[in-house]
Amino acid sequence: MDKIQYTPIGVIRSPFKSIEGMPIQSVAAKGVAGSVEIHEMFAEGLKDLEGFSHTILIYHFHRSRGYTLRVKPFLDDRLRGVFATRAPRRPNAVGISVVKLLKVEERVLHIEDVDIVDGTPLLDIKPYVPAFDARKAVRTGWLSSRAGGVSAVRSDKRFNK
Repeated sequence: MDKIQYTPIGVIRSPFKSIEGMPIQSVAAKGVAGSVEIHEMFAEGLKDLEGFSHTILIYHFHRSRGYTLRVKPFLDDRLRGVFATRAPRRPNAVGISVVKLLKVEERVLHIEDVDIVDGTPLLDIKPYVPAFDARKAVRTGWLSSRAGGVSAVRSDKRFNK
């Protein structure tokens, strides 16, 4: 299998017109409002989603070009392996965010805690289910002493190549 192709199911709307200055994780975007516009042909798939308080958005880093296998992540000043980070310049430019679902109106999701640039193509939505998704992390690697500072860090130009 040489090629995998995805069709966006919608577009993510946020107040972030530029990558620079955005929160780097959704936990650092507390209360930031946005929306997800689902394409008409996929709207029927939203049935029953409103019963969930949070969703996992899976999206394409559409402004990311190319990749490097070693990156300097936002929360560190050392080069790290890209798969040990959440950096957007990756072999497959796929991102994930857990967002709060406020309501579903027809084919628009109203969400909060958005850390995604406006106009980002949405690939999929999954309901967030703590019994499935929340794990007690035993090890968090190089982030163990840095993750607490995520709210103070904002995106910059380091991945805009």
